[in-house]
Amino acid sequence: MADAQLPEKTSNVKDQGLRTDDTLHQLVTEHHELDERIRHLSTLARLTDQQQYEEHLLKKQKLALKDRIEAMRRGQQPPIQH
Repeated sequence: MADAQLPEKTSNVKDQGLRTDDTLHQLVTEHHELDERIRHLSTLARLTDQQQYEEHLLKKQKLALKDRIEAMRRGQQPPIQH
């Protein structure tokens, strides 16, 4: 009976690993997109107040994503923050 349970446990671990990899990939992609938006704003000669505010928010979001990515890479699962 114990052998019958082993594939299920292995499958669950594998599925969890795949979900973690997918999540990590998604976070890295989102981090890259934020970086590109910040880079675009930095190419402008002068930022409006709205653009300065957006740049500030983007940098905060990017830093939060970096923290989540690093935590996942270390094997920790931080709570989802919005």
